[in-house]
Amino acid sequence: MFESVGSLAAGPWIYAVVSLSVLLDVFLPVLPSGVLVITAGTAAAAGSGAATAATGRVPHEVPDLLALVLLAAVASVLGDLVAYRLAWRGGERLDRAIARSRRLTTAQERLGEALARGGGALVVLARFAPAGRSVVSFCAGAAHRRARDFLPWSALAGLSWAAYSVALGYFGARWLGATWLATGVSLAALFGAGAAAGYLMRRRPVA
Repeated sequence: MFESVGSLAAGPWIYAVVSLSVLLDVFLPVLPSGVLVITAGTAAAAGSGAATAATGRVPHEVPDLLALVLLAAVASVLGDLVAYRLAWRGGERLDRAIARSRRLTTAQERLGEALARGGGALVVLARFAPAGRSVVSFCAGAAHRRARDFLPWSALAGLSWAAYSVALGYFGARWLGATWLATGVSLAALFGAGAAAGYLMRRRPVA
C-alpha cells in the first residue's frame, strides 16, 4: 500500500514541495496544496505502519507528522504576510479594484469590524474556504489593518488548517488503509470543511 500512495510523498523533497505550494497558493488558489498535505499525511501513516510492523523502526524517508504540520503552518503565515504587505503598498490601483468588487468590499468591511472587536475567527474560517485566505490577506493589507491584529490570527489559521489536513491524511490511512480511497475520503472531508467555512462566512457575522 505504501508503494501505491506513500511513494509519491516519500523522501525529504516532500517538505519543500508542500512548503512552496502552501506559500504560493495565496496568490494561486488553484495550487493543490491541500492535496499534497493530505497525501504526505497518508504517506506518513502508510510508511510508519509498514516499517514498524516489519522492523520496529520508521525510515527517514517517511514524512514526519510534526514537521509537516509546522512547515505547512509557517508557509501559510509567510504567504499571508507577503500578500498583506503587497496589498499594503498597492496604492490607489488596488483600492479601486477592491471598490469595484462587491465581494471584496464586503469582505474588507467585515474583516475590519472583526479585527476592531478583537476577534479574528473570520481569518481562521477564511483559511478553510476556497480562495478565502487570499481575499482576507489582501483585504487586510489594503485596509492598512495593523499587523499585530492580523498576523496572530493568520498563525492560528495556518496551524489549524495544517493540523487538520495532516490529520485527515494520517487517520484516513489508519482507518481505511493506505489506499486511494482513504485519500479520496480525506480530500472530501477537507473540501467539506471548506464549503462549510464558505457558507458561514456568507451567512452569518463572525466575531
